[in-house]
Amino acid sequence: MTFPPHGRLAVWYFWYFAFIGAFLPYFALYLQSLGFSAGRIAVLMSLGQLMRLLAPLLWSWLADSGGQRVRIVVGATAAALASFSVVFLTDDFLGLLVGLSILHFFWSASLPLVEALTLGHLAGRTENYGRVRLWGSVGFILTVLGVGLLLDVAPIRSQLWVSWLLLAGTLISALTLTEVRMQGGHATGPIVDVLRQRKVIYLMASAMLMTAAHGTLYVFYSIHLVNQGYGKTLVGLLWTLGVAAEIFIFLWMPRISLRFSLRGILLACFAFAVLRFLLIGWAVAFVVVLVIAQLLHAMSFGAHHAATVAALNRWFAPSQQARAQALYGSVAYGAGGLGGALLAGWMWESLGAGLSFSASALLALGGLALVWHGVPAAAAAAPVR
Repeated sequence: MTFPPHGRLAVWYFWYFAFIGAFLPYFALYLQSLGFSAGRIAVLMSLGQLMRLLAPLLWSWLADSGGQRVRIVVGATAAALASFSVVFLTDDFLGLLVGLSILHFFWSASLPLVEALTLGHLAGRTENYGRVRLWGSVGFILTVLGVGLLLDVAPIRSQLWVSWLLLAGTLISALTLTEVRMQGGHATGPIVDVLRQRKVIYLMASAMLMTAAHGTLYVFYSIHLVNQGYGKTLVGLLWTLGVAAEIFIFLWMPRISLRFSLRGILLACFAFAVLRFLLIGWAVAFVVVLVIAQLLHAMSFGAHHAATVAALNRWFAPSQQARAQALYGSVAYGAGGLGGALLAGWMWESLGAGLSFSASALLALGGLALVWHGVPAAAAAAPVR
């Protein structure tokens, strides 16, 4: 029996986000063990966002123009695996800066291209996107929890070896992916005609603020908890809880999308994000409050991401999908992620955790205002071609 494309994509998402689950929550702790300042940690941890600012647009243009999405994913993942090996060769700041920059340049190629492949294989049934994408959340959960348990009994450097092996798994799974034929693939106009539309501009800008709001969380959440005396196993459990909530919302998005408008879903996402960051910043001493805050990840990331991807799939033509998803990644996770991480690095040292997470809440509030003013309730009612 041939393994269906949806299954292969689910496996790829599993390995891709399993690597992120091993890398993102714990690499900052490794950098801290090397004696780096909060500012230098923020710089190194923001390299992924910096490369996602421009690199995905190059990769997606090549993919949309040449129809070689899978080949690009395979080649870029192989290069990412090779460049990650720098962490075993040096613990110098400049050496890590160069090596991790190369890693993220190639790593940034994969996700928008695979998102476009997934939407193409779904053939318009975007409500099922979450059921494929949720396997990435499963991979993240297993590794964030497993690495947390491992680091309570093993040296922090063991996190590097786990991450390398998971990157190798991502490469192997990329070799199984298949291209999708574009149907009605030629747009009736240039992509810039869609990008100029008010709802697209406001959606992209709000996504940038949402990701920027998560900057403090992604860079300093684990450090924040460890500084409060929490063990690494509990840190892993809290990360896991957030992604478990994300899986739940991915499963329920088809039903939620039938009952609520895109605008209503996005407004709820931003409102819950404001609450989440305030709770993490000012009530870290209470485990129950941290549990509630992590459950809100279902809205601040899961529902927000699924709704945004679905909207872009409807608003852009099939031949524009890789570029549309790459642009979303560049604006939101590139510009937004980079700005949020660097802002967090500056505020963490000068103003402390409470005000840093309060700034995150303000960014989310700004995103809410953009959706309120720029995304109409019927914005996703029909495709834009």
